[in-house]
Amino acid sequence: MNAACTRAGRAPESVTLLAVSKTHPPAAIEAAVAAGLRSFGESKIQEARAKIPQCPGNLRWHFIGHLQSNKCREAVEMFSLIQGVDSLALAQEINKRAGQAAKTMPVLLEVNVAGEASKFGYRPEQLLADWDALNALPRLEIHGLMTVPPYVTDPEKARPHFARLRELKAVCEARLGAPLPHLSMGMSGDYEVAIEEGATIVRIGTALFGKRQYGALKATSEAAD
Repeated sequence: MNAACTRAGRAPESVTLLAVSKTHPPAAIEAAVAAGLRSFGESKIQEARAKIPQCPGNLRWHFIGHLQSNKCREAVEMFSLIQGVDSLALAQEINKRAGQAAKTMPVLLEVNVAGEASKFGYRPEQLLADWDALNALPRLEIHGLMTVPPYVTDPEKARPHFARLRELKAVCEARLGAPLPHLSMGMSGDYEVAIEEGATIVRIGTALFGKRQYGALKATSEAAD
């Protein structure tokens, strides 16, 4: 990360390493905390419900999966940032639940920059069409954009998608009349390119924790029941 920041002429502290801890047990998170990490990403409400209470209380938790409307109340309660808001209807439900919780909810808007049918996320033109309505929701704070580009073995092939998200953020900032602080993009295989293209949050799982630990997750969930 430091090397990518140097190449891009950026300060290393301008990029947050979000440790994607989904499927990994609390012991793995504790080891990451001991190494200095404080921001973690989960993608399943049920898993987070079981895991978060078993982890240190001074961590920041991001929800990074596809959020269903019926899980918005819990997401608002458990997470400090919801990444992946991909429709006006979902944003409205989060706004409603945040109001009921008497809090303001920071969110990132997910954009399907490649137009993949298998992926969630706003189409860029629909995001711009919904922008004013999204920005008018009183309990939502739009902190930026996020994307999951197509899987590629050559990280350079992801660069155009990251550049497109950066350009879209600039359009949104012009509409808003204020800067948006975050671009969440880049994972274990392409985070350096993402940083070079302006990422402020990189979501790293495999490179930190290794392969996903589904067996450990099952044991953790059963212990919490």
